[in-house]
Amino acid sequence: MATAAVEIPRSNHGIPGSHLIVQANLPAAPPKAIESFDPQSIATAWVDTFNGLLNDDSIAIENLFIRDSYWRDLLCSSWDYHTHHGLLKISSALKSQNKQCRLRSLEIDASSEIKKPSVCDIDFSGEIKGVQAFLTVKTDVGSGRGLVKLVPDTTDAASWKAFTLFTTLEELKGHEESTCARRPTGVDHGAHPGRLNWQQRRDREANCEPPFDPAVLIIGAGQGGLTVAARLKQLGVPTLIIDRNARIGDNWRNRYHQLVLHDSVWYDHMPYLNVFTPKDKLAEWFEIYAKALELNVWTKTNLTDSNWDASKRQWTLTLEREIGEKKETRTLHPRHVIQATGHSGEPYFPSHIKGLDNFKGDRLVHSAQFTGPETNTKGKKAVIVGCCNSGHDIAQDYYEHGYDVTMVQRSSTLVAACDTLIDVDMKGTYSEDAPPVEDADILNMSDPNPVAARLKVDANREINRRDAPLLRALLAAGFALDSGPDCSGLFMKYLHRGGGYYIDVGASQLIADGKIKIKQGQAIERVNTHSLTFKDGSELEADEIVFATGYQNMRETARKIFGNELADKVKDVWGFDEEGETRTMWRRTGHPGFWFFGGNLALCRFFSRLLALQIKGMEVGLMKYEDD
Repeated sequence: MATAAVEIPRSNHGIPGSHLIVQANLPAAPPKAIESFDPQSIATAWVDTFNGLLNDDSIAIENLFIRDSYWRDLLCSSWDYHTHHGLLKISSALKSQNKQCRLRSLEIDASSEIKKPSVCDIDFSGEIKGVQAFLTVKTDVGSGRGLVKLVPDTTDAASWKAFTLFTTLEELKGHEESTCARRPTGVDHGAHPGRLNWQQRRDREANCEPPFDPAVLIIGAGQGGLTVAARLKQLGVPTLIIDRNARIGDNWRNRYHQLVLHDSVWYDHMPYLNVFTPKDKLAEWFEIYAKALELNVWTKTNLTDSNWDASKRQWTLTLEREIGEKKETRTLHPRHVIQATGHSGEPYFPSHIKGLDNFKGDRLVHSAQFTGPETNTKGKKAVIVGCCNSGHDIAQDYYEHGYDVTMVQRSSTLVAACDTLIDVDMKGTYSEDAPPVEDADILNMSDPNPVAARLKVDANREINRRDAPLLRALLAAGFALDSGPDCSGLFMKYLHRGGGYYIDVGASQLIADGKIKIKQGQAIERVNTHSLTFKDGSELEADEIVFATGYQNMRETARKIFGNELADKVKDVWGFDEEGETRTMWRRTGHPGFWFFGGNLALCRFFSRLLALQIKGMEVGLMKYEDD
């Protein structure tokens, strides 16, 4: 007898090929009050035993980790990102470490109060307590940081074992960043006839004149391109960024008029700026950042031809560059190309819809091309197709300019009020009273995604409880809601599919009040001269139509720039691999010398260092592209 197909909830749909995270099982609550134990001695004893295990195979892994445990490792035991789950996989990973990149030892990091071993919450509600300790990590090739969360053994409360271990590489031995005592002097004192001053040297480097020869070419001067270029510069890797726009920051500056970041300043890490940074201020900051850090950026520049020489392990790239009224063609031979064109790729425009060319209204564009509403609207009708961040922002902007506004919602959307999200999901980690951002990043990244997904379920439940009046009003208005993949909330939905949510900054109340109307659950059949017809036969008048329909995968942008051969060789970007790590982004892509880089400002801040370390490792012979 045929088996009925199982319908997958829309909220669980992700980018094709992405694995749905299997949420972690949290350990049992301690049998007695944890405050009676000494965190310092517990953490020290565990670290000593772990270091013994690294040098003595006779020590049983069961003495260190609970059965349902996790080790998330970023470049400390291999040249890749891994989440090892369970005793068998953790033991296997320790025994099969890359011989040129082995974890050698851990130490307790007690350099500040926040880092010292302390009692911590294992679950969201704080019912399950454990001991948390920041770590310093030593490997064959360098050093890094980490964090361990320990819980008492369920059968022996005096025995403490790891629920999660996190290790991440931060520097290469002998190739440390040019900071602190290693910072550049800025001048070479003494007599040097014919020497150039700083401005002359800077102009030559910025124009890629000998002896400057970029080993890395970055495509895109947004937060991704700029942050990884800054990391590479500190590691002494010659780098050039190119961007087709006229100015650095135009990727934000040219977006819709009312765009403001929905993430807070503490998460984005830009001290002294607004809590929520307007797009034009962010664009200005990017220009200042590039200039202050002496990053080499060519604007008004396009890559017109590319060829990878596998035997020489280098590219031949042809660039067309506008300089004032002149145009020039340059050929460069970098060993690495980083595509930092944004994790969302090219705009997805539903060109398959019938009748697009028949529309006679005032505007029909993708949200990426939307700059703002007209000022004298006289009751014009605006239709926004898509109900995520951009769609809501644009709908609110239209309403504030007097338009009759309707949003077309094709499936469901996760909605969380901005203030609630910050208070529930980020307070204590990314907030005014939180640890320094470098420590906050360790805390944030230390939870393997299966653990994070489980914790986010409870966090999302609390967000929904606080937002309940608004969410009920949205449902009453015909707006379909979801809670992310397996109810794990906004951030896991972002990592799983790259969108599908709205951080509410005002539009939801307009929908609830009927000031922004909703057309829900119907696909568009065709576009008419001044309206849209839907599959159910209904019709919606429109003077302006904005398709806030998202973006294509970065792989398709690579196909457009580099052709089918490269695009077919690289792996899918974004979503989760079988271990729960983000696919292909910030790590090897499947094509030597080619990397993808993108994400929000916080992800770019953290993973820019790791990508730069991989490239530096290859440049100095510490690793090969084929290494595990």
